Amino acid sequence: MKKFVLLLLLPLFAFAPVREKVYFKNNIYQGYYSEKLEQPLEVQYTVMCPNGTAKRTGMDFFINDSIHTSDNNDYANNVYDKGHCAPAADFNCTREMLFKTFSYLNCTLQNERLNRVHWRLLEDYERLLAFVEGPVNVEIKIVFDKIPQRVPAGAAIPSSFYKIIKTKNKTLKFFFKNEPPTKA
Repeated sequence: MKKFVLLLLLPLFAFAPVREKVYFKNNIYQGYYSEKLEQPLEVQYTVMCPNGTAKRTGMDFFINDSIHTSDNNDYANNVYDKGHCAPAADFNCTREMLFKTFSYLNCTLQNERLNRVHWRLLEDYERLLAFVEGPVNVEIKIVFDKIPQRVPAGAAIPSSFYKIIKTKNKTLKFFFKNEPPTKA
């Protein structure tokens, strides 16, 4: 009987509508995700471990059970990294905290050269600010074209990123196109 009921309900799950905007939150970051785009729309967090030492060895990104996200196939054989929105290094107090940053809810298709150079250096800077000035709050907004390009596996490619870094004394705003930087 249980198998029969499950078979009847299976089509309902298979054809569930994808949502434009879904709120998510855990104890280190929060934001909105688009199941339609298979990408985050925004992520907010406070730097917690500007000089943590937990190791990320053996960790890889994981999907979420209740929100339809991108997956490993979206990042295969292209110029896009699995760009952390809330950076792993900002939460390496413990392996448990570090692991939470590896959710696809916190992962965006980011040009590999942007992710590995300018974006990474800005993440280093926000940790330095947290170490020197105290609490640092960060908000990332991911921007898409009206009709976004998509990778072959289906996820939409962001066109650009805004990053807003706030300390008690200042607010810094940064804008990046999702393309290779012209200067290193």
